[in-house]
Amino acid sequence: MTANPIAETVASLMPRARTELAELVSFRSVADPAVFPRSECEAAAGWVADALRAEGFQDVALLDTPDGTQSVYGLLAGPVGAPTVLLYAHYDVQPPLDEDAWVTPPFELTERDGRWYGRGAADCKGGFLMHLLALRALKANGGVPVNVKMIVEGSEEQGTGGLERYAEAHPELLAADAVVVGDTGNFKLGLPTVTATLRGMTMVRVSVDTLEGNLHSGQFGGAAPDALAALIKVLDSLRAEDGSTTVDGLASDAVWDGLAYGEADFRKDAKVLDGVGLIGEGTVADRIWARPAVTVLGIDCPPVVGATPSIQASARATVSLRVPPGQDAAEATELLISHIEKHTPWGARVAVEQVGQGQPFRADTSSPAYTAMADAMRVAYPGQEMQAAGMGGSIPLCNTLAELYPRAEILLIGLSEPEARIHAVNESVSPEELERLSVSEALFLVNYARSKQA
Repeated sequence: MTANPIAETVASLMPRARTELAELVSFRSVADPAVFPRSECEAAAGWVADALRAEGFQDVALLDTPDGTQSVYGLLAGPVGAPTVLLYAHYDVQPPLDEDAWVTPPFELTERDGRWYGRGAADCKGGFLMHLLALRALKANGGVPVNVKMIVEGSEEQGTGGLERYAEAHPELLAADAVVVGDTGNFKLGLPTVTATLRGMTMVRVSVDTLEGNLHSGQFGGAAPDALAALIKVLDSLRAEDGSTTVDGLASDAVWDGLAYGEADFRKDAKVLDGVGLIGEGTVADRIWARPAVTVLGIDCPPVVGATPSIQASARATVSLRVPPGQDAAEATELLISHIEKHTPWGARVAVEQVGQGQPFRADTSSPAYTAMADAMRVAYPGQEMQAAGMGGSIPLCNTLAELYPRAEILLIGLSEPEARIHAVNESVSPEELERLSVSEALFLVNYARSKQA
C-alpha cells in the first residue's frame, strides 16, 4: 500500500481493531430467539451504541424496529455545508451451524494462517469496524470532511424487514447524499471491487401433511402416503435435470454482461469436491448474478440417529429463492407458492408461509461517488483498478433507501471475499483486506467531500 498519512494511521489502529472485533464477535447475536437468547443481540447492540458514543457520535439511539429487533443509529456532524454520507453495517449474524465443525469456537475471534476466524468477522461485524477505522483515521488527519450517519442493523440475516419498515416510517432519519453499504466484498482477495447488483430473495416455509399420525412402515408402507416423500418430490420439482432452477412462469435465461467468473476459479472459491460438477447452464456469472436460484435451507424430519421404521405424517422445509435484478420479488414469491401447490403429489395437504422477502438491487456505477471510490481504491490497492461485480446475496435495505432517497448514490463494498466463507463454518476475515478497505473508505470520504465542493 502506498504510504500516506491515512494509510499509516489505519495500520497503527489495527491491533485495537482486532481487540474490538473480538469483543463484538463474542456476542452470539443471531436474531432468532429460537437459536440464541434475545439478550445476545441486545448486548451486541449496546456495544455498538457505546462504540459510537466513544467516537463522538450524537443522537445515538437503539431503534426498536417492527420485527422486534434493534438497529443502532448515530450522527457525527461534519463541517457546515458538507454532504452527508450514510454508513451501513449489521451486527446480527448467521447461526454457527455445526459448532463441532469449526476448527476454533465460532464466537471467539482466533488468528490462524494470517486470517481472523469467527462468526460475523466478515459478515458484517468486520464491516462496522471498517467504518470505525476509516473515521478514526480521518479524525487523526485533519477531521472527518462530511456529515456521517451510521446505521447498524439487527436483523439483516433474518430478512424480516424491521429496518426497512422503520426507515419508511421515519424517512428523514437516514436521508443522505451518498450511502456506503459495508456488507458485500471484493471479487477476490486483493482485487478492489464495488458491487453493482444484488439478487433479491424470498423465503418460504413449506408444510406437508398426509396422515393423522406416523405409521409402521412394514404394516402400512406401500399404500400410505408419506409426507416426507411428498415433500421431497415437491422440492425436486424446483430443479431441472442439470440443476437449473425451474419455477413455473419464472424466467431463468438472463445473461451477465460484465466481469467474468471462470469455472475453475469458482470451483476453487466454492471448494467444490473433485469430480462433482457444477449445476445449471450458462456462464458462472449468469448463474449466480443474473438468474434465479432456489436453495433448500432446511428440512424437519427424523434424524438418522434414532430413526424408527415409520411413515412420516408431516414434514416441513424452508426454501429460499434468490431473485435477480429485473424481476420482482413479490411476483417471484407468488410464482414459487403456486409452483409448490401445483407440484404437491397425491393430494397431500400443503401450506406455504412466506417468512422473508427482499427486492433485487442495481446500482448506478456511473455516478460521481463511484469515481471518488475508484480514485480511493487506486491508492489503497496500488497497481489495481476498481472492478464492478455482481453479488448473489441480498441486502433488502438497499431498495428501500433507493426508493426513499432517489438522488442518493449507493455504493456497496465489504469484507466478504470468497475466502471469508460467510454463512459457512470457519468464517474469517483478512486483516489486510480490512486495512485496505478502511483506507479506501476514508479516502473516498475525502474525495467525495471535495467533489461536492467543486
